[in-house]
Amino acid sequence: MSFKIGLCLAGAVSAGAYSAGVIDYLLEALQEWEKRKINDPENTPSHQIEISAIGGASAGGMTGLILASMLQENWHPVQKTANILDEFTHNKLYHAWVDMEENRMLNRLLETDNSKSFDSLLNSDFVDKLANKILAPTEKTVLFRPFIADEVKVFVTLTNLRGMDFNINFRSNTKKGESYIVTSHNDYACFKVSKNDKSSYNEDGWIPVDFHKETNTNLVKNAAMGTGAFPIFLKSRDFSRDKKYLNDLDWFYTITRNANNPFKDPVVVTKNIDGGVINNEPFEYVRKILTDQTKQDNPTDYESFDTFKSTIITIDPFPNSEDESKTISENTTIINSIFNTLGALIDQARLKPTTLITGLDSNNASNYLVAPVRYDSTGNRLEGDTAIACGALSGFSGFINKEFRAHDYFLGRANCEIFLREHFTVPINTTNPIFKEGYKNLNLDEFKVGEKGDFLPIIPIFSSKKDKMYMPKFSNGRDYPTVSVNFINEYKSSIKKRVQYIIMKLGGDSFLTKILLWIGAKVILNQKIADSATESILKKLNEHQLLEKES
Repeated sequence: MSFKIGLCLAGAVSAGAYSAGVIDYLLEALQEWEKRKINDPENTPSHQIEISAIGGASAGGMTGLILASMLQENWHPVQKTANILDEFTHNKLYHAWVDMEENRMLNRLLETDNSKSFDSLLNSDFVDKLANKILAPTEKTVLFRPFIADEVKVFVTLTNLRGMDFNINFRSNTKKGESYIVTSHNDYACFKVSKNDKSSYNEDGWIPVDFHKETNTNLVKNAAMGTGAFPIFLKSRDFSRDKKYLNDLDWFYTITRNANNPFKDPVVVTKNIDGGVINNEPFEYVRKILTDQTKQDNPTDYESFDTFKSTIITIDPFPNSEDESKTISENTTIINSIFNTLGALIDQARLKPTTLITGLDSNNASNYLVAPVRYDSTGNRLEGDTAIACGALSGFSGFINKEFRAHDYFLGRANCEIFLREHFTVPINTTNPIFKEGYKNLNLDEFKVGEKGDFLPIIPIFSSKKDKMYMPKFSNGRDYPTVSVNFINEYKSSIKKRVQYIIMKLGGDSFLTKILLWIGAKVILNQKIADSATESILKKLNEHQLLEKES
């Protein structure tokens, strides 16, 4: 009997680097455990873990699809680096979220190309390049790992701008009231990755994907770009699906079958943005998948340590925290309005408080939470967005400097190790047959954890516990990165060019209008906006201790 794990990956913007680090260590731990089962079975817990569901929104959805592409490929964990700017092309998670396209990714986001239409505040071309590079198959050899289920369901949430209409019938004194049209913007791209060439369609809405044969991989790329299309700042994405993938999916039952309103066009094309914008959350759907797989639909069964056959690991770089400051700047400049909007959208993309509560409830076995934690140089404990270098600027700070992304990746690995050692556990006296059998005939003293030694790890860690978690040294000589004021000011010319580009694009085709706008942008607007933007960036970085103190 296997124990199933579902991964729920929350939105993160550039802090996807943290989530990627968490997954990197999780896979390493599972891989090491499998080796121990072969080499030293008499001293190794024998129960079987299977990752069987992956769901994500926004950057979390992109990370989930990257993981899906790695499930049957060779992969090497990034345990440490001597040079913080080294690239690791052999690890898709690191290469996508830390290496990206260059060290200073903000330069890419500020690039201008007058030959293209203006479709977002920031240049989105890098997203296409990353999707084509990262989600392409890297080898033809298929690897089968015991900790990956025979069939893994992977989905991302999407915000469908066009929406999907369905009817609600009312008794009414008007004819129009008898057919009330409601538009839903919740959308999902649902895929399944199967072992043993079982990639046929089961008429259930789940799109079969084979990364080695490149079956439906273009759909995966488009879904990844769609769920990560942060509104206004990154361009929206089209997603084309055969109508059967919508009509057959149970999650659209209310819109299609229940309302007797199936999609009729052979190919349904939707325009999508960030999956978390309208509170489009993956947690409850990961639970639905696990419930279907384990046949446990009663909460009393999957919430109890003695009976649960599955659980969810939620990875959230931006968990809600009561002591976080929620101040909104009274200065109504366009730059402050942009950052306030970013903050609001990030808040909206976060998981429901009830989800976080279950993840923090030590008596609830249905959900565990991994979130950023670190200690600063004075020993103060920092949590959530204040613990990660990509947490400033509402999650966009990671695009400023590769060192920020590298920090969060290794922090994710370090936090995952602590999570698996100390928190992802079951009571030592559990009657759950999966874990009783798994630890049968073993010396429990070698595995028990907790202050009183009253818990056993669900995933055992075999390396010795270190006094201090590994973090690389950054260019400032410390284990937390910073940048100088001059480093940020170097972006000012690129910001000016991007502002001028946007103003000119908004001017339309009129030659006179373009001339007037060019003069206004060149002489007044772009300089003021660039100055305001850099000042705001410096302020936000300083609040997150990311700005080098001037001597």
